[in-house]
Amino acid sequence: MVNALIILCAYLIGSIPSGLWIGKIFYKTDIREHGSGNLGATNTFRILGKKAGIIVTVMDVLKGTAGVLLPLLPFFQETTIHPLILGAVAVVGHMFPIFAGFRGGKAVATSAGVLLGYTWLLFVLLVIVFLISLKLTKMVSLTSMIAATVALIYSIIYGIVIGEWALCILVAVLFFFIVYRHRANIQRIKNGTEPKVTWI
Repeated sequence: MVNALIILCAYLIGSIPSGLWIGKIFYKTDIREHGSGNLGATNTFRILGKKAGIIVTVMDVLKGTAGVLLPLLPFFQETTIHPLILGAVAVVGHMFPIFAGFRGGKAVATSAGVLLGYTWLLFVLLVIVFLISLKLTKMVSLTSMIAATVALIYSIIYGIVIGEWALCILVAVLFFFIVYRHRANIQRIKNGTEPKVTWI
């Protein structure tokens, strides 16, 4: 019973449509009707501006972190589910949110939040990689996939050195999620038509 409930909570936390709610409550705008139509932070930056984009990014990151940390709550301490699995469930909630017609974001920020909750050192590394890559490429989609690749390489080395492969398996799953959700972006990058940011 506890395991079923904690999985449900992780999914519901991930399902919080930050971009949709921030847009509707404070800007009277449904970002699904503008730009890429995506509920993630990138489209929020594009449609609502830097302030809203930062807020939505932080909220999306914290959804993943909250999923990983759920077993710390007294009610859930008897769970036998690995925290990383709960983080992955939160990511699924972000991509397919019940509160937004199952049309969510592309998993990048929430995946980063999972890593923040489990291994902050990798999170810091990825933030640095993300900012440098974004400065050089101006493409959030390409930068996101570069960061995901770095995370995968790090987790493989971590598994070899530490001998604990849970992180590697989770990152591999998140890597698949991120690349799959960016398949249209990949095609636009190949065609040279991928939009570039101007705020960095």
